[in-house]
Amino acid sequence: MAVPGPAARAGARPRIDLQLVQRFLRIQKVFFPSWSSQNVLMFMTLLCVTLLEQLVIYQVGLIPSQYYGVLGNKDLDGFKALTFLAVALIVLNSTLKSFDQFTCNLLYVNWRKDLTEHLHNLYFRARVYYILNVLRDDIDNPDQRISQDVERFCRQLSSMTSRLIVSPFTLAYYTYQCFQSTGWLGPVCIFGYFIMGTMVNKTLMGPIVTKLVQQEKLEGDFRFKHMQIRVNAEPAAFYRAGLVEHMRTDRRLQRLLQTQRELMSRELWLYIGINTFDYLGSILSYVVIAIPIFSGIYGDLSPTELSTLVSKNAFVCIYLINCFTQLIDLSTTFSDVAGYTHRIGELQEALLDMSRKSQDCESLGESEWDLSKAPGWPVTEPSDTAFLLDRVSILSPSSDKPLIKDLSLKICEGQSLLITGNTGTGKTSLLRVLGGLWESMKGSVQMLTDFGPHGVLFLPQKPFFTDGTLREQLPLLCLGGPPASGRLSSQAVGYPLSAHYFGVLFLSCLPFPKRDTTGEGKQVSLSQAVLL
Repeated sequence: MAVPGPAARAGARPRIDLQLVQRFLRIQKVFFPSWSSQNVLMFMTLLCVTLLEQLVIYQVGLIPSQYYGVLGNKDLDGFKALTFLAVALIVLNSTLKSFDQFTCNLLYVNWRKDLTEHLHNLYFRARVYYILNVLRDDIDNPDQRISQDVERFCRQLSSMTSRLIVSPFTLAYYTYQCFQSTGWLGPVCIFGYFIMGTMVNKTLMGPIVTKLVQQEKLEGDFRFKHMQIRVNAEPAAFYRAGLVEHMRTDRRLQRLLQTQRELMSRELWLYIGINTFDYLGSILSYVVIAIPIFSGIYGDLSPTELSTLVSKNAFVCIYLINCFTQLIDLSTTFSDVAGYTHRIGELQEALLDMSRKSQDCESLGESEWDLSKAPGWPVTEPSDTAFLLDRVSILSPSSDKPLIKDLSLKICEGQSLLITGNTGTGKTSLLRVLGGLWESMKGSVQMLTDFGPHGVLFLPQKPFFTDGTLREQLPLLCLGGPPASGRLSSQAVGYPLSAHYFGVLFLSCLPFPKRDTTGEGKQVSLSQAVLL
């Protein structure tokens, strides 16, 4: 059968490597599809705000050195003016920082919207969602990746955006100021310190990314187990399966907690590295300042002038080191972003691959009902022919053993056909092939009618119900989904929704019950068939 195989490198150990960069850039294309997009405008606004914020911070950082001069000269008027300026700058800086955080939050919402809708468009295209959840096992918990992983990825990325986009500008400016104050030795020492810290943290982050991906998989498995019990609570109660499910659920919990402990153990070493470089940075700034002082460059300055100069130079060096320290402090956030990038990127690659293959194989669109027959269909067959099978062989995706060999069959309108056989002989598999869910190993399967109210409707063994009222379940298969308004009129389905056909059950507009009975489900499914 032509079932999509595992994605390339599926199950490979996630690393901080070129593949991570490629997946991250592919996601960025979703965030920023064009230069005129709203996200680009918000991103440029954030850049302007952060640059202005850094300019104000620089002016605030020079205030202490100016206080040394004013207080040393006992200048009361200068002290009052400087205090007023300091308060004004602090208020302005607080406003800019708040607007910075507000813009980052808006970016988070927009990014999550764009990325989730992008994945939804791929996930619900043709029958990709079926292939991913039923026929493939290399992508674990796609629902978790689309909902939870995307949310955490966008939140973590937005929290570090403002610091990342302004870093090149602040590093360039304060490197120049540091060079002016301490000569070439100051910037060289600080850059060497940052390079060493980056190498150490990269080594420590590698195992964290791998363990984070494993933890998220186990989180999804644990949540799925609880969802399984919730959906099948009544059958489980009939079997008195509480004790067994308790043991199995606890077993999944223990595996999850063990992985979390291992993740925390690896994060401990990263925290040690981050905190060590943070505190070493505070000492390094004074070492850099001490070099020109003890070398005699400022020997002709008075103590007041030297204090003012030291305060000014200390701010420049400390802030340059702080810029590097902030980047090092992002190591934990970056490791989380890297882990979520791998999970989302792996899902995106699989969805794109399956979407391309499904588009090639799909002959009928799921949102269109009144379609013309595809070119190439035989015109010699009678108009009442629905399906035509010629020497079809069916193979289960999970087995190499053929279920059906060389089956030739013609199904016509009005014909009653009963297919019998033991369990596992391929009765449902034949319907899956007729419905386009599976592809035949060989032979040809031709559907010579439309799918919808004027053609063929498939009723699965387990009825499927969407959210909404009982009334809104009817157009699910007959009209391709509920109308945009969310309300359904009796004329919308072409038949009166009267008690004669469906009973009082379908006249109800109450929400569909969470604990529906099997009888209700069968009634809804049969009513969809009656509408045809």
